[in-house]
Amino acid sequence: MLKKLDGFIIGLIVMIALAWLFPQMGAYKGGFNLEHVIDIGITLIFFFYGLKLSPKQMKEGLSNFRLHFVVQVATFVLFPLLVICFLPLVSTDEQHLIWLAIFFLAVLPSTVSSSVVMVVLAKGNVPGAIFNASISGLIGIVFTPLWMGLFWQVEGGSFDFSEIIASLVLQILIPVIGGLALHRWLGNFVKKHLKALARFDKAIILLIVYKSFSQSFTTGLFESISIVDILIISVATLVLFVLVYFGINALSKALKFNREDTITASYCGSKKSLVHGTVFSKVLFENAASQGLFLVPIMLYHSFQLIIVSFLAQKKSKEVL
Repeated sequence: MLKKLDGFIIGLIVMIALAWLFPQMGAYKGGFNLEHVIDIGITLIFFFYGLKLSPKQMKEGLSNFRLHFVVQVATFVLFPLLVICFLPLVSTDEQHLIWLAIFFLAVLPSTVSSSVVMVVLAKGNVPGAIFNASISGLIGIVFTPLWMGLFWQVEGGSFDFSEIIASLVLQILIPVIGGLALHRWLGNFVKKHLKALARFDKAIILLIVYKSFSQSFTTGLFESISIVDILIISVATLVLFVLVYFGINALSKALKFNREDTITASYCGSKKSLVHGTVFSKVLFENAASQGLFLVPIMLYHSFQLIIVSFLAQKKSKEVL
């Protein structure tokens, strides 16, 4: 598993390097450009995501309200509040931009596929994982821009919450609903091609990363960001994961969750979605010079969460052998 993850992480690094060396294609606005390809790709990602959702599995996971409450509160309340605690330490515009990038990570939804895979591996509550990971992305359509609107001032304009919600509904919610409606007829087809769809998802993410960083390199944003700043972001994202993961574990024990629910709460509640991160950044920070920077924390967090949780899941799976 880690071998496959390494390949994608390397791909992210390669896209950043290409954006630095050849930013022209990402900045090109005329004709049928990369932006149009990405828009079509995003629509298909979430249409296929809807096709993969099984109404039966969603119903099976619906009744465990305490588990859902812990996961969603951790995802959309605990994460942002932890980052807000460090806001008083921010004193310069550069520090504020870095803090905003980390805050953007904190208000993103949980990831879907990797959360479920890890819960299956660790022998946790799989229906609960499917329900929470799936519903998180839909909740994020409202909560992510709502949180960001409190602190993010759009460059050269105002933060139009209704316009952003409309864009996210159009690009995410409607394709998901369309896919869910067709699950009965096309669900089996999707199950047979999960690997191909996973590769398609990653390809679109790589294109978004390339375009975002092309824009940031073209405007010279990263000339003001030092190696020390990147190290600070890396440490901050790792600490954030550790605090949330063990915080959820402690809360699950206090609520007397069984082993399966504790695993699901910890894995789903501590994860953040790179897919939603790249898509939301495109909508929230469109044409902003800082768009590339906002992807740095989520890419680092993505790497940390998969490597650490993969190790923990394998360890947990051995406990019940």
